[in-house]
Amino acid sequence: MIFMGKNNDYSIPVHGINTIEKLEIGGVMQSILIQSHNPANPVLLFIHGGPSMPVPGVSCRGTDYALITCTKELVKHFTVVYWDQRGTGKSYSKHIPKQTMHLEQFIRDAAQLSDQLRSRFGQPRIHLAAHSWGSVIGLPLIHRHPEKFHSYTAFSQITNWVENDKLCYNWLLDKAKRTDHSGMLKELSEVGEPPYLESFKQWSVIRKWLIRNNSMFHDAGDNNSATFYKTLRIMLKSPDYSLKDVFQSFVSGFKLAYTDEMLRDLNSFDFFSEVRRVEVPVVFIHGSQEKHVMPELAFRYFENLEAPYGKKFFWAPKSSHAFHPDDAKANERILIEHVLHGSALRSTAI
Repeated sequence: MIFMGKNNDYSIPVHGINTIEKLEIGGVMQSILIQSHNPANPVLLFIHGGPSMPVPGVSCRGTDYALITCTKELVKHFTVVYWDQRGTGKSYSKHIPKQTMHLEQFIRDAAQLSDQLRSRFGQPRIHLAAHSWGSVIGLPLIHRHPEKFHSYTAFSQITNWVENDKLCYNWLLDKAKRTDHSGMLKELSEVGEPPYLESFKQWSVIRKWLIRNNSMFHDAGDNNSATFYKTLRIMLKSPDYSLKDVFQSFVSGFKLAYTDEMLRDLNSFDFFSEVRRVEVPVVFIHGSQEKHVMPELAFRYFENLEAPYGKKFFWAPKSSHAFHPDDAKANERILIEHVLHGSALRSTAI
């Protein structure tokens, strides 16, 4: 099923492609947005964060800034595919079985979508990019199926959820002590250090205080800094998203995604031991101001990762988990200059 719609910030030429499509993936109908000036260009598939945070996703049609990268130039060089994952945004349905909301199912969904895109566009390999939770899907995918991918670009790569939660917990605890915040200190002390395996309520305490302490956003001292509202506005301004779609992302999809099995999955993987080597070129991009996915953990993983086809690490100086528009524009250039035109990557950090 294909839906045509208007752009709001830039135009795709007549000979290009600009469609929202519904596909059966993993037994349920899911939505993708495809944008390209030339459908013969290499395919770049984005896997969004969350679970249930669909930006960049279907809502990004016609926008330039899409939370982690800009897209106006990107669609001239790639056939860009945005995917609303099962249970999120345009891919939400109350009929999705809750028992399918686990990590392996999301990896299988991503693998199936990748195969469909490879077949449709006649490309044996495609490029893959992932943000945050999406990187928990993307890294195992390219590790298991390197023959299907040209490259992997990780924005805010998560490497070990438990170890990251411990770093976040200690950051919050230190901040609570420094600011004499008795409420935060009391709740953090009661819940204790991760891992959180007993209940969603236990796990949600640290998430609440991370959000209240603006862990995802950095104020760079200008009016362009990323904020939660600017992220929400991408969906609110979308010509293809309704208020119902937004609600399904932030409320219904969130409730659907965080099953007991999903929480066990999040607290059990360790890419330091499970994915020590990858057989495709990799690029890591991380906000230097990040307090949500701690940069020291991502960089340590990068340093230890065996990547015989090349690896490169870029710091985004004005960004935390959501990227400042200036860094998003730089990320777009990285995707074009280093990912598309830099197949022989040197192993460096910038």
